[in-house]
Amino acid sequence: MSDDDPYAVAAKSKLTLKSDSGVKKKKKKSKKLLEQVTKTIEEEKQEPKKVQTKTKAELAFLQQQEKMQTKRILEKACMTHKERVEKFNQHLDGLTEHFDIPKVSWTK
Repeated sequence: MSDDDPYAVAAKSKLTLKSDSGVKKKKKKSKKLLEQVTKTIEEEKQEPKKVQTKTKAELAFLQQQEKMQTKRILEKACMTHKERVEKFNQHLDGLTEHFDIPKVSWTK
């Protein structure tokens, strides 16, 4: 190797870890743990322990938001993509020439 080679000082062996004790393997969840989690979730659904801290106005607002969201979802779900594109094209056809892209050329 020549002296002006910048890679002459690079290590050519494989890299090794400093200590194997620092590497930890992930533990798999046991079936018992999953069963316990599902049981606790079911218990929470059955016994609502929450004290209602929201005002009537906040509850009404959240209920109205939920209604509006379901309405939007139903509106989007009732039309296929093809129908939406056709509707958009009809809307564009109805616009005046004011919104058209002007033609730029010296020869008409």
